[in-house]
Amino acid sequence: MILVTGGTGLVGAHLLLRLVEKNNQVRAIYRNEKNIYKTENLFKLMNKLDLFSQIEWLEADINDIPALEEAFIDIKEVYHCAAMVTFTSSENEKMQKINIEGTANMVNLSLVFGVEKFCHISSIATLDETIIGTNLIDETSNWNPNGNHSDYAISKFGAETEVWRAAQEGLNVVIVNPGVIFGIGFPDQGSGEIITKMKSGFPFYTDGKTGIVSVNDLVNCMIELMKNNIFNQRFIIVSENISYKDLFEKICELLNKKTNFLEAKKWMLAIAWRMDWLLTAIIPNKKRSLTRDLATASFTKDLYKNDLIKQTLNFEFESSDKFLKEIISKSI
Repeated sequence: MILVTGGTGLVGAHLLLRLVEKNNQVRAIYRNEKNIYKTENLFKLMNKLDLFSQIEWLEADINDIPALEEAFIDIKEVYHCAAMVTFTSSENEKMQKINIEGTANMVNLSLVFGVEKFCHISSIATLDETIIGTNLIDETSNWNPNGNHSDYAISKFGAETEVWRAAQEGLNVVIVNPGVIFGIGFPDQGSGEIITKMKSGFPFYTDGKTGIVSVNDLVNCMIELMKNNIFNQRFIIVSENISYKDLFEKICELLNKKTNFLEAKKWMLAIAWRMDWLLTAIIPNKKRSLTRDLATASFTKDLYKNDLIKQTLNFEFESSDKFLKEIISKSI
């Protein structure tokens, strides 16, 4: 049986759909039963609602060891998709506990219960040392301890450290480092927020680039990596590198929105993140939407190489034109 964490999020929900399509026995853990409807809604959107009942749902928290022990019974493979993303400093301690301590719990129990293989979903945010003399990043790139990292990136690096530690203790692992993930059914998460902003007429872009990928390609790579005799390696999962301006223009064209964007300069974002901090301090329960680290990252022009995953799996990524069109057609 396969265990999936984060099954009510973008990656986990799409992974569950693909796994049950392939007739796998799947158990998914959840913390809040109300969130299961998000996954059920995805199955409806994809006209696969008849498959939803094949998922075995179990209430458990990755920081609740007794509940997790029950979840691991008869498990042979684990996909660890659960993670917290926040840019509000008051929630940083909670994020570190979920992302680092929770991952430690998952790999420790995988060792105890004899799990055969463990797939950890990380992020390109943990890779920031470019190949010497270039602005390229590949799987040999390391974490720069002196770099400007968001608290989220730090938490994901800490989670990776736990996975590599477990690998040294005998657990077979693979780590995937996806770029910005685009997928159907989750307009309030990650890339879905980008599309939502474009719908509302968000007018700015920064002179930076990022790596993007469709959730379909990501979950397909994850499943293939778990099937193959591949152990203790990481893989960058990015279909293409794209400037924020080009990305926003593509989305707006598909939304039939005007594309008269204004370039946000560094000094403008320096003011913006400070204003965001001030508003967060004044307004109760307001969460950070822009931090200094995020502002800095939005001007990065590093390029992510996907040669290793393409060569290892003989894999071809779908173009952003194709997956953005599909996502937006189902979100309008």
